[in-house]
Amino acid sequence: MSELMASSGVPFGTSGVRGLASAMTDKLCHAYASAFLQYLRQIGEFSSGDRVALAGDLRTSTPRILAACATAVQDCGGEVVFCGLTPTPALAFHAMGLGIPSIMVTGSHIPADRNGIKFYRPHGEVLKSDEAGIVGQRVTIDPARFGNDDSLLSPAALPEVTPVEDEYIARYVRHFGPDALSGLTVGVYQHTAVGRDVLVRAVEALGAKALPFGRETVFVPVDTEAIREEDIALAAMWAAENQVDAIISTDGDSDRPLVADGNGTWLRGDIVGLLCARAVSADVVVTPVSSNTVLELSGAAPKVVRTRIGSPYVIRAMMDAAEADPAARVCGYEANGGFLLGSAVDDLAPLPTRDALLPIIAVVLNAKTRPLAEVVAELPPRFTFSDRVADFPQDHSAALIAFLSHGEEDEQLARIARLFGEIAGFPTGIDTTDGYRMSFADGAIIHFRPSGNAPELRCYSEAETEEKARDLNARALAHVLADVVPEAVAFRASHR
Repeated sequence: MSELMASSGVPFGTSGVRGLASAMTDKLCHAYASAFLQYLRQIGEFSSGDRVALAGDLRTSTPRILAACATAVQDCGGEVVFCGLTPTPALAFHAMGLGIPSIMVTGSHIPADRNGIKFYRPHGEVLKSDEAGIVGQRVTIDPARFGNDDSLLSPAALPEVTPVEDEYIARYVRHFGPDALSGLTVGVYQHTAVGRDVLVRAVEALGAKALPFGRETVFVPVDTEAIREEDIALAAMWAAENQVDAIISTDGDSDRPLVADGNGTWLRGDIVGLLCARAVSADVVVTPVSSNTVLELSGAAPKVVRTRIGSPYVIRAMMDAAEADPAARVCGYEANGGFLLGSAVDDLAPLPTRDALLPIIAVVLNAKTRPLAEVVAELPPRFTFSDRVADFPQDHSAALIAFLSHGEEDEQLARIARLFGEIAGFPTGIDTTDGYRMSFADGAIIHFRPSGNAPELRCYSEAETEEKARDLNARALAHVLADVVPEAVAFRASHR
């Protein structure tokens, strides 16, 4: 697998693989799925004859990759349970309930010319500790089964769909009650999210009136962590034209939520996560370093644990917290809003993977008593903004981080003052848990992080007003691209 990864340019990243759809050939996808099941066989979580759940999103390349993965399942002696084109958490909830592995074909929020595969063990996501076991597998490839373009000559036919969405929706109707959202009008931004109809059905099952907006046929790469300007404008327009209490949406595979208040203002994902953590009365909240520090300032939970970015790191820390205190209510969330339930909350069983429906319902429920804008306004005044530079060479990202982190702390702080002093003021702290995060005396934060699954550089900023956070982000990114990266690349070349 390591040889295939190198030759294809499609590496194993957070929870699975992502890359250009053209690079994710049938042969490569078949090999990855085979390696995953071979690894599970080694650790005693898969045997010949076992079922493997399979689903996908709405990208044009998804059906082909689904067929390649289904062929691999059959070649490994497994039985395919095809759950259709459905949300990732619906697939995971169904598979974990049965105690069987699952495979989700999705590129999540990344552009339409890309795709990916997520892998789930019978009782949870693939963690970073599983990665070496998967990519270290030796897989047998029969060249006679593939054409010159590495496509399968006889891909497996997918079986009839096993529906999983009803049980996913019922999970939340049981917990919140069929009248939980009664009296509310909720806009649903559908675009090309695979769970777009699930959202409509779910809010209606909870008693709300649903107004579907913006259904598309050409894939829309909605990123809940870097909301597009057009999506900001659309939400504001829909709110102005309709009397809504909230507008909701998700990313492509519907595991990350988007929630806007009645004015059409999108809430940051980490604010959605905080409000959901508060709703479930969490004792321990696990979240990456990129999430807003309003979590600590608000006192939403007695204990906060910060991790690297990525659900596998959050899940690992949640598992550790639950083991340390079995009676604690443990949850986690990411800056993109994906919420993970690590322990039972009354009749709500744990679901230790990113879920969009629980945080959406928990946040919209606030609108029963007062506008969501008022709920958010009561939180401490901390605002975050994130943006990214697409098609940013990965070697430039590596050079930037190496340059910023070179030397002792005093040397780094002096470098930060020289590079970013005019933008953010006097530097006071550094956090290298994931990427390079700089804190400044007036409370400002600038955090650079190379994407783990795409050639992108992300920048997270935090300040006491939204305007300052946006301005800080724009100025920091512009300065890095124009001045810092060239200096970093030259520095790295001179120190090799």
